[in-house]
Amino acid sequence: MNYFGSVEWFASRPLAALGAGAMGILLLDPWMRRRRPWLTPLLGLLALGLAAGATRQLQVATRLAPLLAFDGAWRIDGFAIYFWYLFLGAAAVAVLTSYRFLEIEDEPQGEYTALLLFSVMGMFALAAADDLIVAFLGLEVMSLAVYVLVGYLRRSRRSNEAALKYLLLGAFSSAILAYGMSLLYGLSGSTRLGEIAAALATRPPAQPLVFLGVATLTTGLLFKLAAAPFHQWAPDAYEGAPTALVGFMSVAVKAAAFAFMLRLFQTALPTQRPGWAPLLAGVALATMTLGNFGALMQTNTKRLLAYSSIAHAGYMLLGVVAGNTTGRLGVLVYLLVYSFMELGAFTVLVSLRRRGIVGDTVHDLDGLMRKAPGSAVMMLLFLLSLAGVPPLAGFYGKYFIFLALIETHHSQLAVAAVLYVALSLYYYVRLVAAMFTGTAAESAPLSYSAGLRLALGVLAALTVAAGVFPEPLLRFAHSALAAW
Repeated sequence: MNYFGSVEWFASRPLAALGAGAMGILLLDPWMRRRRPWLTPLLGLLALGLAAGATRQLQVATRLAPLLAFDGAWRIDGFAIYFWYLFLGAAAVAVLTSYRFLEIEDEPQGEYTALLLFSVMGMFALAAADDLIVAFLGLEVMSLAVYVLVGYLRRSRRSNEAALKYLLLGAFSSAILAYGMSLLYGLSGSTRLGEIAAALATRPPAQPLVFLGVATLTTGLLFKLAAAPFHQWAPDAYEGAPTALVGFMSVAVKAAAFAFMLRLFQTALPTQRPGWAPLLAGVALATMTLGNFGALMQTNTKRLLAYSSIAHAGYMLLGVVAGNTTGRLGVLVYLLVYSFMELGAFTVLVSLRRRGIVGDTVHDLDGLMRKAPGSAVMMLLFLLSLAGVPPLAGFYGKYFIFLALIETHHSQLAVAAVLYVALSLYYYVRLVAAMFTGTAAESAPLSYSAGLRLALGVLAALTVAAGVFPEPLLRFAHSALAAW
């Protein structure tokens, strides 16, 4: 059988654009580093733009029916397209905000941008995977690139330590994930999600071997989500990683893991729901608890937002637990609006990094309203949206999650989630108070670049627009579910 025909090439064009862009940057980097360093992010954005154009062509081609490639292992549909756009947008923001940051850190631009593109290739494969092998390959390509990026600040001991912890724990989680996949393959005789579903439909959910396979496979994905009790890596990795990268990690890596988790549970494991739903409910509750209480005690802004990110993963897991159409819609909407506000918050933190000033403690935000009122107002918008305050975009993510819990009679989980949202207001308000009432210890101007200003403006506009006019966003999410 021809595994790389015209259909395969058409389906692979976005990845080809990303791969060609990454390789081209690596080849040209020695010349660009000496003469034209600003060309590196431009080439990265060009590769992302070409991938977006190819994705748009696939979106048009799959409007009526999904496109199956590589003998059905690769499924391009509205669901995959939705996440592909999210990955491309997050990567574009990371490229825009990284140029000035890496210049201050005196680190090369080429390898950083190439690794970003390689990680997006892995995310693309993970979102489109209809086969366990494709999913594992996508997960590892994404993870290996991100491991290196976390330790990219080679002269920083904190960055090196964070990368080592992330690598060791990530390797452990990948082994557990592979073990779970091997169990499902042994039970079904196939790695295709549809064939696994047919085989498991004849087995009871309480069967120990089935439960072990589902639990270990889910554990590997929960690590990428930074869900409890597999969240220990996140605060250290976020604190040590380049600030310009952390927003991308928090948004894109989490979204890629959720993309495959949703497809896995909906396509391969629907009959096993009585086994995995209570497990995920417990994980979601523990994740919200540890994330919110952990954030209360932080004085480092990156660690605070890391624990906040853990709590948000718990809210999104509740949509998977609900399992109905509203729950799945809630997860998709939540991931998209979360990308606006989380990327925006970390972009403001990037502007605080100046020569001799790290800018990652809560006190570094003191007096921001006096030094940079525009950044302070935008940070306020991002923090209020993270807290779910209407009419900002974050409100709709939480609204659909809570509605799904009520529709599926998970009232206790809904009450717990609402209480934790109220608790989160406290540590977000701490940051707001520092910006608007604190006194700055130093008056050095913030470090802005054209790319950083553009990213901040776009993210703030999207955060407000998606809250005031949510219809386009909801139509986009509905179309992803309808085509699935």
